[in-house]
Amino acid sequence: MNLLFLLIYFIVITAVIEIHVILFRLTGLKLEVSRFQVISMMTGTGFTTGESELILGHPVRRKLAIFLILFGAFSLAIIISSISNFLSDDLGIKETLYVATGLLMVLGVLKLTSIQRGLSQLFNKNMKKNIELGDLPMRDIFLTDKKDDLVNLHIYKESYLFHNTIKDVLKQYDQLDMVVLFIKRGELKIRKNIYQTKIHEGDQILLFGSKEVIREKFKNDLNIMEDKMKNQTHTPISED
Repeated sequence: MNLLFLLIYFIVITAVIEIHVILFRLTGLKLEVSRFQVISMMTGTGFTTGESELILGHPVRRKLAIFLILFGAFSLAIIISSISNFLSDDLGIKETLYVATGLLMVLGVLKLTSIQRGLSQLFNKNMKKNIELGDLPMRDIFLTDKKDDLVNLHIYKESYLFHNTIKDVLKQYDQLDMVVLFIKRGELKIRKNIYQTKIHEGDQILLFGSKEVIREKFKNDLNIMEDKMKNQTHTPISED
């Protein structure tokens, strides 16, 4: 009876995992990342990777994660209790010997050079050779040096950049240790001729480069933004 209950409960756990994998996929997370993170949260292991930032930084994913963590802790207690009852009531020395023999046979097969070579080829064949940068948080891609900074500069009427171009403000912008990644204007992201584009109120300019240079060249605009947003909720540019 305990064995049947365990089997049914493992089916329940598998269903919960697959449901949440689909839900995470619907929030824009990739399949491989979704499945690994769901299993990590369910088991309470491995959820310390950089990919966890993709879940912690998203409100819907955070709520799903809370349920998974609680469900995983609850399930662990049930499984341990059921296994303990099963071992004490139904499992004898004979069955234990069968399990040990089977594991030793698997170990012996894996020790064979030909098997190891075949498995190695199979694993390498299915392994992706590229790093999916789109699955990593911005900080892991850009902020690899303590001297670097990534700034989402909001433009107001009082901003020095308002009604000017970046080229007007930074005469030798191509010589500076910083770049403008894009200008966000509503739903539009401007990537072409960004240094010659006249800046409007409400624009967001994504700057990347030396923290010292950005702070020096955009000091006034940064101070205005900080004053304006001191009592406001700031929504950062998404990582899409």
